[in-house]
Amino acid sequence: MRLLLPTGSITRTIVEEAARGLDAEVVVTGEIAAFLRPSQLRSLLDGGDYDMAIISGMCTASFADVEEATGVPIYLGPRHAADLPLILPLLGSITLSRTVPADSFVTAEREKEAYARLGKREEAAACDFMIRGTKIGGKSRIKVLAEIMDAHRHPDLRTAVAAFFAAGADIVDLGFGFDATPADVRRCFESCGDLSGPLAVDTQDPDLIRAALFRTDCVLSLHEENIPLVGRDVARAGAAAVVVPKQRTLGENIAAALDAGVSRIIADPLLQPLGSGFVASLAAFAPAGHPLFFGAGNVVELLDADSPGANALLAGIALETGAAVIFTSEHSDKTAGSVREMRRATEMMALARDRPYPKDLGIDLLVLKEKRRRREPPLSYREAVAAGPAPARIRCDPKGNFRIGVEDGMIVAVHNGTAFTGTRWEDVFSSLLQADRVSLLDHAAYLGKELYKAECAIRFGRSFEQDGPL
Repeated sequence: MRLLLPTGSITRTIVEEAARGLDAEVVVTGEIAAFLRPSQLRSLLDGGDYDMAIISGMCTASFADVEEATGVPIYLGPRHAADLPLILPLLGSITLSRTVPADSFVTAEREKEAYARLGKREEAAACDFMIRGTKIGGKSRIKVLAEIMDAHRHPDLRTAVAAFFAAGADIVDLGFGFDATPADVRRCFESCGDLSGPLAVDTQDPDLIRAALFRTDCVLSLHEENIPLVGRDVARAGAAAVVVPKQRTLGENIAAALDAGVSRIIADPLLQPLGSGFVASLAAFAPAGHPLFFGAGNVVELLDADSPGANALLAGIALETGAAVIFTSEHSDKTAGSVREMRRATEMMALARDRPYPKDLGIDLLVLKEKRRRREPPLSYREAVAAGPAPARIRCDPKGNFRIGVEDGMIVAVHNGTAFTGTRWEDVFSSLLQADRVSLLDHAAYLGKELYKAECAIRFGRSFEQDGPL
C-alpha cells in the first residue's frame, strides 16, 4: 500500500522518521501542514500512484471532491505530527476517519473496543450470587458501592441516588446516623423504591435495619451485637449482608450470620486509613469463602491527594486481594467525582486481569498528566521580543463589563442584564462577539482568558473565581 503524506516544512523531519520503512512518499506542501489546499492535494494525487493519502488532522478544508475525482481515499491523520508513529502501524488493522483526527478517532475506537470486551466478560462471568440482577464476586468485575451519608437529612435524596447510579455506582448505600428514626429510614427507601438499581442500608441499629428490609438489597453491617437481634429478619427478607469483625472475629461473626439463615454474605475485614494501619489491615484480606468488601472510601477521604490516582491504585489493590465490592464516597469536595473514577478504575482492573499491568487498556484515569508528551518541532522566528508587564490599570470597555461564573456545569457570562451560557468558552465568546458586546481588543483577550478558565474549572471540578487563580 503506497501512501502519500503531505506535510509542512516545519514537521517534515518528524513525518519522514515516522514513515521510515513504509512505502510512503512525504511531500512538503508549505510551511504548515494544516494549510493544505484541496487543489494542492489534487495535483499530488494526479501525479502519482497512491492507494491512500493521510493529511494533517488540523486541516479544516473539505477534500471530498478530491477523493471523488481521484478515487484515492483521503483520511485525517493525527493533529500533531509527533503522534504519527502511533497511527501508521495501525493502518492494516483500522480504517481512519475522514472527519475526525486520527488521534481522537483511534482513542475513541480503542475505548469502544475496551467496553465491548468488558461487556462480554461480565456477561460470561460466573459469580457467587446476585443482588437485584448485579453479579457479586466470582470472576465478575469488582462492583462499586457508593455511600450517601445521613440520607435522612438529604434535601433531594432520590435525585442524588439516581445521579450516583448514572455516574457508575453498581449499588448505592444509604447511611443513617444515630439521630435517624425507623420512620426516616422507611421514608428514604420509599422515595428511592422505584429505582431499578440495588440499594443498601448502612446502620448497625437493629430497628433501623428492620425499617429498611422492605426494599433494601444489602445490609451494612452485621456483627455479634446485632446478629442475634436482626439476623433472622435479614434472612427472611432475602437481603445480602456485609459482615464485619468487632469484639469477635470476622470468621465468628460470619458463622453467626449463617446460623441466623443469612445466605448471601460479603465479608469486610475492615480496611484502615493510611497511617493508621493500612498495610497491616491488608493482611486480613485473605480468602474467606465469601466475597470480600474493600472500604477504599475510608482511605481516600482521609488523604489530601487527588482522588483519580488514589482510586485507581486502591482498585488495583482490591483486585489483588480478590475483593468483590469496593466502597467509595463523595463526602468532601476533594473527593467529588470519586464514584465515576472508581467505576472507571474497576473497569480498568477487569481489563487487566489477563495482563501484567493495568496500562494500554483502551481506557485510563489520566486527567491532567499525559500518557506521553509530544515532541513538537521548535518554532521558527527571526526576532524575539521579551514581554513587558501588563498595564496596572485596564481600560474600561465602553460597551460595559462582564460578570463571569459557573452554574450547573455551564459557563455564564452576564452583560448588562443578559446571561450568555455554554459549555465551551469559544461558543460563549463567539456569541458575545456576534451580539456586539465587546469593542476593545484587550477586553476581548481578558474575556478569552476568563471564559477558558471557567471551562477548565468545570472540566476539572474546581472552584471558579473571576480574576482569581484556577
